Amino acid sequence: MSKTVAQVMTPSPITVTPETPLQEAIALLVKHKISGMPVVNAQKEVVGVISESDLMWRETGVEPPPYIMILDSVIYLQNPSRYEQLLKKALGQTVADVMTPNPITITCHHTVKEAARILHQKNIRRLPVVDENNKVVGIITRGDIVRCLAESE
Repeated sequence: MSKTVAQVMTPSPITVTPETPLQEAIALLVKHKISGMPVVNAQKEVVGVISESDLMWRETGVEPPPYIMILDSVIYLQNPSRYEQLLKKALGQTVADVMTPNPITITCHHTVKEAARILHQKNIRRLPVVDENNKVVGIITRGDIVRCLAESE
């Protein structure tokens, strides 16, 4: 019988809110030696995920979109709104500024195999585990799945 997400997940994960100052979120990641965490609203519903990948924008910076000038007019060769979004991430002060909104989630009744398939297909590293009310009850990561594989050998 295959294991369920509930058997492998980390229950009651560390979370932050969208209003959490970014430096506080970074300190939590470092203190607890984790690479990401769910972002929840006041009702403890998952509204996003913040990860090391989201924070990399602060250090890497953002390149402006390519453009050409014709008769003192700027014509962007790519959509400038994408640049504005990335710039907001790079300069963000709160978790809401840099988080990935509307994350993919899973319930604790799914199998570990299903969680692994989602993580692999979507190329993500963690899945918040939610109950029927979208309230976070745990988190399952690639590392959790690898540990589960090691235990089954």
